[in-house]
Amino acid sequence: MATRNVKIVEVGPRDGLQNEATMISTEIKVELIERLVNAGLRNVESASFVSPRWVPQMGDASAVMRGITQQPDIVYSALVPNLKGFEAALEVGVKEIAIFSAASEAFCQKNTNCSIAESLNRFESIMQMAQANDVKVRGYVSTVLGCPYQGDVDVSAVVDVSKHLYQMGCYEISLGDTIGVGTAYKVKQLIEQVEKAVPMHNIGVHFHDSYAQALTNIYAALEMGVNVIDSSVAGLGGCPYAKGASGNVATEDVVYLLNGLGIESGVDLQELVGIGHWICDKLGKTNQSRVGQAMLQKS
Repeated sequence: MATRNVKIVEVGPRDGLQNEATMISTEIKVELIERLVNAGLRNVESASFVSPRWVPQMGDASAVMRGITQQPDIVYSALVPNLKGFEAALEVGVKEIAIFSAASEAFCQKNTNCSIAESLNRFESIMQMAQANDVKVRGYVSTVLGCPYQGDVDVSAVVDVSKHLYQMGCYEISLGDTIGVGTAYKVKQLIEQVEKAVPMHNIGVHFHDSYAQALTNIYAALEMGVNVIDSSVAGLGGCPYAKGASGNVATEDVVYLLNGLGIESGVDLQELVGIGHWICDKLGKTNQSRVGQAMLQKS
């Protein structure tokens, strides 16, 4: 595999923490983000401007964004579900947001209480305001390789949603295997089809590790030419609307894989492992990174 640079989008502070039962203080969230940046991560999804009633852990999104000592050339992005969320993000100076839909009608109804078409229509006003305010927009497509409610998901549905988001103005489309059922062969088939609608350099992957396939699937995506990988420190995260879905692939494990392939990520693995153990200690839970566990035993 040719040596190249890969962009890691660290989603731990948002996707990783949002479903944790242990409430984490604003100060710890800010420290987590700043530690991750100091370890070399240049793209950190830092907050979610959703209703605190639905996601209590993200109720301090504005305070978190205000608390970060933002460094130049670092992307501190935030997830927004609607125009109200976008306005709140804009108020605290967020320069990149993420919006989300799904390739499964059943999942979209459970997650956003609307159809795929309705979810995409809701984003039109956000896209217009983002363009007017020079805010970049990233698009997530969930359930690209399977759905907890409808089972298999047609590749054509993934292509359609990805194409729509890209044509709306999303500069990057992150393909999410929400329940972690994908395999390398299916990943390659999927990316081959999505590339017909979205250029390869605008495609990212977001794999959960429910069936221990995330790293294998990332390798397959790299072979196809993908250069953007979403991951979460210590493997934090999951999906509240997907029963049995385990966490995201651990950033430590991804960096170890990339290092072994001679691919640059700019991340200090030793420092990252320490961050993973630190945040797991704050949460009172076991670190899900296999690399993190192995390196701890060696130290």
